[in-house]
Amino acid sequence: MKKIRLAVLGSVVGILAACSSTPNQQAPVVERTSKPAEVASAAAPAAAVPAGRGYYTVKKGDTLYRIALESGQSYRDIVTWNNLTNPNDIKVDQVLRVAPPDGAGGQAQTTAVAPVPASGIEVKPLGAPGAAAPAAAASAASNKTGPRGDKRAYSESALAELEKPDSASAPVAAAAAAAPAAPAKAEPAHPAEKPAAVATDDEGVSWMWPADGKVVGTFDGGKKGLDIAGKSGQPVLAAGAGKVMYAGSGIRGYGNLVIIKHTNNLLSAYAHNKTILVKEGQSVTKGQRIAEMGNSDSDSVKLHFEIRQQGKPVDPSKYLPPR
Repeated sequence: MKKIRLAVLGSVVGILAACSSTPNQQAPVVERTSKPAEVASAAAPAAAVPAGRGYYTVKKGDTLYRIALESGQSYRDIVTWNNLTNPNDIKVDQVLRVAPPDGAGGQAQTTAVAPVPASGIEVKPLGAPGAAAPAAAASAASNKTGPRGDKRAYSESALAELEKPDSASAPVAAAAAAAPAAPAKAEPAHPAEKPAAVATDDEGVSWMWPADGKVVGTFDGGKKGLDIAGKSGQPVLAAGAGKVMYAGSGIRGYGNLVIIKHTNNLLSAYAHNKTILVKEGQSVTKGQRIAEMGNSDSDSVKLHFEIRQQGKPVDPSKYLPPR
């Protein structure tokens, strides 16, 4: 009886051990509620802020007048292009358009782009390298559908029929032979003509010295233009014909400043004046008196004269006549 009891007890212990070693494990539940499209849309970046040529990011200490001078544009135009209600209310990191909407920024949209078929299937003209395979396939298919190896009784009509070109492949071959080579697309006219016209316009400006006096600062000496020493109240003349783009004292470091626009690319600036004698939007002629020399925002009486091309300072001595 002891042996029987021990055997029964051993089997019960084995069963309990087996149950405890294999716990009831449930398969993990994975929720697949998010669709790939939703994930992609969630990861999509925000719309890019306009940047690059034709745009300017405001930095600390910038004023709209200085931005206009550096970009070679009228501050009034920049106000219009950016729908600004207050020219003095610009913020750091604000992106401003500093070129006409139809100017540099619009040229990128005129680049010709080859149309892509809506079906995504590449279309090649006959005679192109990819057209040989379909023609060969058509020829092979026609050979399978109309084998010439069938046995026929000899006759003149049967011989003539065998000597004819295959009826199915003939149209394809004839079309391939008759189709002219696809004409190459005419290359768009090289856009060198417009810059050439602009250059001619710039070269057509007649320049003169804006004031009499000794040159005390040069472009090569680290200046953005020329410094001409003189007497307070001495006449300051327009170095070339144009239109007054700015007349005021809103640009720090320039004092009473006059800016004249001569072409779409060229403008001249006259700084540190005592008195300004012209108004914005006024047309002036070469040699016209536009201001009186002074020392506004300067430690001495002088005229600071700049010529800028597309907003960048250039050496005035390369434009002014020798004296």
